[in-house]
Parts: sequence; structure tokens; C-alpha cells
Amino acid sequence: MRQEGVVSREQVRRERRERLVPERRRLTGVRAEGAAAALDVDRLIHERVRLAIVSSLAVNQALSFNELRDLLETTDGNLSVHARKLEEAGYISCHKRFEGRVPRTEYAITDAGRAALQHYLGHMETLIRAVRD
Repeated sequence: MRQEGVVSREQVRRERRERLVPERRRLTGVRAEGAAAALDVDRLIHERVRLAIVSSLAVNQALSFNELRDLLETTDGNLSVHARKLEEAGYISCHKRFEGRVPRTEYAITDAGRAALQHYLGHMETLIRAVRD
């Protein structure tokens, strides 16, 4: 049985949260409703290394595996895994050949990859404008 004037721990926590968390604003001008729009990004491109790969290929006609690895300052394994995901999605193409006895892997962005990057950038710009306003 509760005594009058005694506040539960849950009530104290709720009041503390209400004081600390400012009123939530809704994002406007974005395709989806409210803050859920922030989650409506292409998760495949949104990952840091994949975004760097697609962006690098968007401004270069093609890059070799070694050039891309050195440009992004990542490991062979990390680049290989992320590039494979992008290739499976059809965002980049991979061409393997030999120069003498040395294998050479070259990547290029596809039309689908360029369109996905443009859509991603447009979405991010809209989110930034909505947050700044």
C-alpha cells in the first residue's frame, strides 16, 4: 500500500526524462513522414566505406583495386567485402584481367550505381535542409 506523498521510482524517472528530453520536432520536406524519413536511406550506400567507394568511382572513370584501397586507406579484405556487396547490388562493375602474370582488378560505377548515389545525395540534402530550418 502506497503512502500519500510518496512517489514511485518510475514516476521520478519519467519526470526526469521529460525535463531532459526537449520537445521533438517533426522533419518536413522529406519523402516519408516525420523522423522516419531519416531511416529511408539506401542502407547499402550509407555505410561509410561503400559510400566512399561509390563516390570515388563517380568522379573517376575506373579505379584499380590497389588504387581504390590506397585512396580509401582500407585493408584488402575490407575493400573486397564492401566492393562485392556493391557489385551484387549492380552499383559497380568489376573487371578482372592479367597484365603479364599480374592480376588486375578494375572497378567502375554503373548507371544504376550513379542513379542510386544521386538519389542518396538528394535525400541527405533534404534531411540537412529540414534539420537546419
